[in-house]
Amino acid sequence: MARDLPKNDIPTLILVVLEGHALHGYGIAREIEHRSADALKLREGTLYPALRVLEADGLIVGEWEIQPSGPARKTYSLTDEGRAEVIRRTEKWREYARTMESILGGKPDARPT
Repeated sequence: MARDLPKNDIPTLILVVLEGHALHGYGIAREIEHRSADALKLREGTLYPALRVLEADGLIVGEWEIQPSGPARKTYSLTDEGRAEVIRRTEKWREYARTMESILGGKPDARPT
């Protein structure tokens, strides 16, 4: 069952997907779907506003790519600041996941050691 992404998670997922190489918006959305085994869907109405914010924040840069046929498309890649932000956000997510797992897998009234 495909799910829409929570709005606050979208920038992090975009940054992580762009870590490997530059992509256009459609490619970013498809890569998120692919990596999630189609469990997550990214809609245009949330993707492009997030891309504009990331670009305004200096975490990604967009460049227009001329196509041999059809309209030009904008591809996005990480800036140096964006690469540092991927590391920071990944660490925060892992810490959050560990915390949630300790709660979900913990025993009632148990205290962390």
